[in-house]
Amino acid sequence: MADGARSDHPAVQKQLDRLEMLSPGRDILGLERISAVLDRLNNPHQKLPSVFHVAGTNGKGSTCAFLRAAIEAEGLKAHVYTSPHLVRFNERIRLAGKLIEDEYLAELLARVLDISEDINPSFFEATTAAAFLAFAETPADACILEVGLGGRLDATNVISSPAATGIAALGIDHEAFLLSPEDGTPGDPMVRIAWEKAGIAKKNSPLLTQKYAAEILHVIADHAAQIGAQHFPRGEEWDAAIYEGQLHYRDAAGKLNLPLPALVGAHQADNAALAIAMLRHQDALAISDGALRAAMGWAQWPGRMHLLIAGPLTHLLPGDAEVWVDGGHNVSAGLALAKHFADHEAGSIDLVIGMLSNKDAGAIITPLHEKLSSVTVIPVPGHESHGAGDYPDADAPVREAHDIAAALRSLDAGLGKTVLIAGSLYLAGEVLRANEQVPD
Repeated sequence: MADGARSDHPAVQKQLDRLEMLSPGRDILGLERISAVLDRLNNPHQKLPSVFHVAGTNGKGSTCAFLRAAIEAEGLKAHVYTSPHLVRFNERIRLAGKLIEDEYLAELLARVLDISEDINPSFFEATTAAAFLAFAETPADACILEVGLGGRLDATNVISSPAATGIAALGIDHEAFLLSPEDGTPGDPMVRIAWEKAGIAKKNSPLLTQKYAAEILHVIADHAAQIGAQHFPRGEEWDAAIYEGQLHYRDAAGKLNLPLPALVGAHQADNAALAIAMLRHQDALAISDGALRAAMGWAQWPGRMHLLIAGPLTHLLPGDAEVWVDGGHNVSAGLALAKHFADHEAGSIDLVIGMLSNKDAGAIITPLHEKLSSVTVIPVPGHESHGAGDYPDADAPVREAHDIAAALRSLDAGLGKTVLIAGSLYLAGEVLRANEQVPD
């Protein structure tokens, strides 16, 4: 089933089963079907509170988490739509601060599918329509939307007048969908991806972007100018840097000294800075400096550089190893992991990896290879995955295990060792479920 969606609630599972039969079974980019579905639902996307729309290859989910944390720290309520989920489908739709209830979710999916059988919406289009229905029917002060794939033709891009849009870190991913140039579109892979992400920009709305190579920044700025968006690139209109144990932010409105994010990884400061910039360059909501400071510690984003607590999985290890899980699956994620573990000694990390077969097998292993003591390859449940033979450049012993529990039991991870479970958000979800750390 698309995105491995399963539910313990019978009514929700019934609708997910219907969706599997009705949808094309794969992501087909375009706004025609989602627009037709929403029109039959009386266009709920036109009745949302102030929208903050975030695209990017890496970091867009964390940026959404910081946006939510700041808005809630101000005492306001935010809807949040993100994907994929880790453990429960409900994680995709957060209503005014709380995960959507099963009964309401089942009702919404039924309403969407009942009116769209002849349209054949994709999995993501149907769930996006259900989210918009929920957001329109539930009072809140803001709505935070994470792009599912790309930007220009993503189902979330039916929003016409967002309070602010943002583009996080860029890299190569989803090549089959985003790297097939059309007439008149950029051919260089990174420029093409930037052009697709820039498609979320809207006339008269602020577009906040990170630092990119000159040719990438140019294509984004050019698109923003063509449609009349207000472009605020990092390094020019705003900037942020870490020094003396703080995140120092500045823009035309002034400077802020903020605590570093509680989320692990130096890259999280970049994601936090983008969220701050988005909030400070819009006028739909008033967010105080105190709320921005609080957001640095409040933001949570499970499954990304996530240190596991003691639980059923960690207890399978023979020693006192730290166990980390990260859902990253591309080169940018691999580089972020390498930066995080840069101070670890050579041969100090046991890697348990499960990657979908359509991902770059070396994306995680190559940046980490000097730190690896062993590599244990496991399948990603419900998905075609790379096998041990796909990792020839590991520079460490490579073996296979049939699941995460067997992989951990096989490790000789004593004191001073680190275990990293990585390669897929689907795998990260399985790990959190098995260790009884279900996101709430």
